Amino acid sequence: MDVVVKPVDRPAERPARAAPTGRIIVVRHGRPQVIPKEGPPMGWKDYKAWWAKYELSSLKEGQRCPEALLSQINDDAIIMSSARQRAIETAGQLGRGRDVKHDPMFNEAPLPAPKLGIFPMRPKNWNKIARLLWMLGHSGGEEHVSEAKRRAAKAAEVLVKTAEESGGCDVVLAAHGWFNRMLRPQLKKRGWVNVHDGGDKYWSFRIYQKR
Repeated sequence: MDVVVKPVDRPAERPARAAPTGRIIVVRHGRPQVIPKEGPPMGWKDYKAWWAKYELSSLKEGQRCPEALLSQINDDAIIMSSARQRAIETAGQLGRGRDVKHDPMFNEAPLPAPKLGIFPMRPKNWNKIARLLWMLGHSGGEEHVSEAKRRAAKAAEVLVKTAEESGGCDVVLAAHGWFNRMLRPQLKKRGWVNVHDGGDKYWSFRIYQKR
């Protein structure tokens, strides 16, 4: 008599769990030595020189990272920054002695001075006009808005890839007000949700999580 051996039902193999993905925390640098509200009225040539000085500015003496921000930075977080001194010093406080990767990819979008005669204005007013005209295509020989958008897309890719390969560690970027804004739609396009929006003041931060 033939013996029929029934196949043993085996539980279906479970798919391997994806590695956890950390958060992306994007921080604006602290208060710099050169501050727009403190600049005197000036013509466009002086404004151009002022902006160049601002770009080289370090943090204002006595600056300390707010506890609300520090409390979000875990000990295993990956710290990154732009190549500007004010961002590097900000990242240094966020990292509390850890290595920080500095990359000009995260530098602020430029503010090329528009040649508007000799009519004097304070830097904060020049900033608004220069940013508007830059968004409309004025570059003055500096990075064009379309180039900056491509740079923001590349920067978002770097942040996302770093977070996805971090083994669950957060990725923290210390950068700049306008460039951080440019990162927002790029991160959203890649499936990252803004779960905390702290605005655009010095030491402000936004937190993104993978959807």
